[in-house]
Amino acid sequence: MTELEKMLAGQPYDPLDNVLIKMRKNARLICEEFNLSSIAHLGKRKKILKRLFGSTGKNFYVEPQFKCDYGCNIHVGENFYANFDCVILDVAEVRIGDNCFIAPQVGIYTATHPVDPHQRARGIESAQPVSIGNNCWIGGHAVINPGVSLGHNVVVGSGAVVTKNFGDNVVIAGNPARIIKNV
Repeated sequence: MTELEKMLAGQPYDPLDNVLIKMRKNARLICEEFNLSSIAHLGKRKKILKRLFGSTGKNFYVEPQFKCDYGCNIHVGENFYANFDCVILDVAEVRIGDNCFIAPQVGIYTATHPVDPHQRARGIESAQPVSIGNNCWIGGHAVINPGVSLGHNVVVGSGAVVTKNFGDNVVIAGNPARIIKNV
């Protein structure tokens, strides 16, 4: 298997592989172009993100600064909105449903590293996908960790650190996040 195939399969991979380095560089160049674009050219911004993301709905909007690892592993539905300073580390797929809103400075991470310090020192990484259902709202400064799946109609409170899966129709908050209310 190539390092890219290993990465997408959730297996340990070498991030210093030339193909992966080239892909990350391309994504950073596109992010740089997007982040430097003017609000006066919203159509251009949308075209830039369509080149970056794996798939999008027709209606979506992202505020700059936006940063990601690869871009091609990000899939967003209709009526998606990401506020300022969103970071999506899309080493694995990130799938976000329709009518989802992301507040400022949210981090969605799929990349993970070995717990064992000797393995970690070798630079090997792995990844786990993130899935966010329809009609979700992720509050400011929240962090969604690798492997997390959120159901439909989930609200994530500001500053929450989401370390496990949650089903539909809940409000979660805290570190680690827990259910504080059913919707």
